[in-house]
Amino acid sequence: MLIDLGLIAFTLTLWTAIGFLGQIFFSMRFILQWLSSEKARKSVMPVAFWYFSILGGATLLAYAIHQEDPVFIFGQALGLIIYVRNLVLIRKEKQNAVMAAE
Repeated sequence: MLIDLGLIAFTLTLWTAIGFLGQIFFSMRFILQWLSSEKARKSVMPVAFWYFSILGGATLLAYAIHQEDPVFIFGQALGLIIYVRNLVLIRKEKQNAVMAAE
């Protein structure tokens, strides 16, 4: 299906839709972080930020692999490692807090 937006036009395929979906997931993390910070009235990084990062990064990685784009593949793969590592650190911090409280 041809999508014509005036300045740009593209053919919407399943893989293009997957790419857009990944970008939406990835962008949601910033909206979530912004809203959480506004609510707390200070800069905060909610745990859901990292889950959206993984969801968006994994979807975009699949798209990049399909496109056979080594630059995009490298960037998304490296990002996924960082996002998962942050969740591991958060989990360890929570476990340490529970153990300290006992």
